[in-house]
Amino acid sequence: MNITASKDKTDVVHPLWLRLTHWCNALAMLIMVTSGWRIYNASPLFDFRFINELTLGGWLGGALQWHFAGMWLFGINGLFYLLINLFSGRLKRRFWPLSPRQLGSDLLAALRGRLQHADPRHYNMVQRVAYLLVMAASLMAVLSGLVLWKSVQFPLLRELLGGYETARYLHFFAMAALVGFVAIHLLMVALVPRTLLTMLRGR
Repeated sequence: MNITASKDKTDVVHPLWLRLTHWCNALAMLIMVTSGWRIYNASPLFDFRFINELTLGGWLGGALQWHFAGMWLFGINGLFYLLINLFSGRLKRRFWPLSPRQLGSDLLAALRGRLQHADPRHYNMVQRVAYLLVMAASLMAVLSGLVLWKSVQFPLLRELLGGYETARYLHFFAMAALVGFVAIHLLMVALVPRTLLTMLRGR
């Protein structure tokens, strides 16, 4: 048995497929969020608008084109990520079991800045719940986005989501949840820089 090869395999924190889907997702989210803000500005749900300089597309038509391009990347990449996680057993290994008691303990430790990150292969309970919630938010963004894009073609989905106008709100809040996750994620990377290195080189 090749001990060196075995050790290299063990040292891998993030396999290549995970790193590729991670960075594709980052690009897709950047495109979709910034173009989505421009689309929102054309017909706002609330009494505020996003700064135009932070949006993508230049005008409504351009923003829609960017949004649809990002949509395909986000959807296909997300499906690829989910299927590999399911069929490889990684989803169960990394995200289960869940413990409400451990979640409370880890959350309190995180708020105090004492949450341990000794082994990057192991997700603490806060990470497990956060990643599962962001998967759910991504799914909601896709489903509500389908209603906004092709409302007539998806009548059942439109009704299940409470109608077109409700789907707009669901889409907005799903986007807000994803942006909030990214903000916290970037903060955690700043606090624990080695997590960025492992996502770049795999170990």
